[in-house]
Amino acid sequence: MSHLHALTAAVLGVETASSLLSILDIRPALRDMTGPEVPRAVLAKALTIVLFQRLLDEVPEGARYVREQVPKAKLVFDHGALRTVAANLGDLPGGTAAFGRILEPLGYAVAGVYPLDRLRMTGRAYAHRDFPEDIAQYFVSEIHVERFPPKVQDAARSIFGHSADPLDGWVKALLDRLSRRHSLPLSEAQALLPRLAHAFDRHHPTPRLADYETVLAESAELAWISTEGNRFNHATDRVPDVIAHAEELKLRGFPMKEAVEISAGGTVRQTAIRAAQVQRPFIAADGSVVTRTVPGSFYEFISRDTVAAANDTAPRGLDLRFDSSNAQGIFKMTAAGAGNARG
Repeated sequence: MSHLHALTAAVLGVETASSLLSILDIRPALRDMTGPEVPRAVLAKALTIVLFQRLLDEVPEGARYVREQVPKAKLVFDHGALRTVAANLGDLPGGTAAFGRILEPLGYAVAGVYPLDRLRMTGRAYAHRDFPEDIAQYFVSEIHVERFPPKVQDAARSIFGHSADPLDGWVKALLDRLSRRHSLPLSEAQALLPRLAHAFDRHHPTPRLADYETVLAESAELAWISTEGNRFNHATDRVPDVIAHAEELKLRGFPMKEAVEISAGGTVRQTAIRAAQVQRPFIAADGSVVTRTVPGSFYEFISRDTVAAANDTAPRGLDLRFDSSNAQGIFKMTAAGAGNARG
């Protein structure tokens, strides 16, 4: 059994891991690696696979798409996106710092910073140093609470003020060693992987409904973090022609975003299946627990053109950049229906 299979099977089970390794387009150097040590790139790839499966568990239309697409072509997992709050609330580090401390030891580096000013957010793209085209990027956005009215800031402190840090001393020590050595023994990598995956979840208590409604009135994105935390907001399949792909999926009955987002340079094009609607608990004014239907995560598609490198002596490669306008358009997927939450 390869390292990648052993790692993913330890979290997802042998059957699910085997299925994912067969349907995802994975470079042989990552898929078939064995030996006494697990390189950081293989552990990074394993984490993306675990998080990809968790998103499919949350997004029925994404899972349906994967089932229907597998006989046609393998899937290329381009990137996953998550949202954070850029404030030190509770024990969880604020904003992208909570995830940079995980991604950097795994071999990632910030490849671009993207102002999302209309949303009062900033996005950072983390690309893998060793295999930038072959290991999914992370688009980590942080919302700037201080840019909102005082009542929203107060509600945010109420929601996130008791956030827990999912990383304990043991996890931090292993990440530090991974950062220095760029590899770990298989047994340690297997023990570390589920702990890292756990970080991509909600780590604050059930929000009060009144606080949720206060932040929702100003920011669908802040409201989304209130219920979903740091779960993947979306996972993205890289396809050759996203415009034709979207039209085909509409004909197959998928609830698609109406328009494709196209970057300023035209080299990056994105669209998505509309967000799943999920049931989430809230604390009512009388202290009881009530359930509301709110926007969850979604499944996205992207096409990237091949472009010349900045250095003329380097080979052409995929345009791995993001686009602020595209991102803000895609983020609207979790605003759809947000104001129509029902009991």
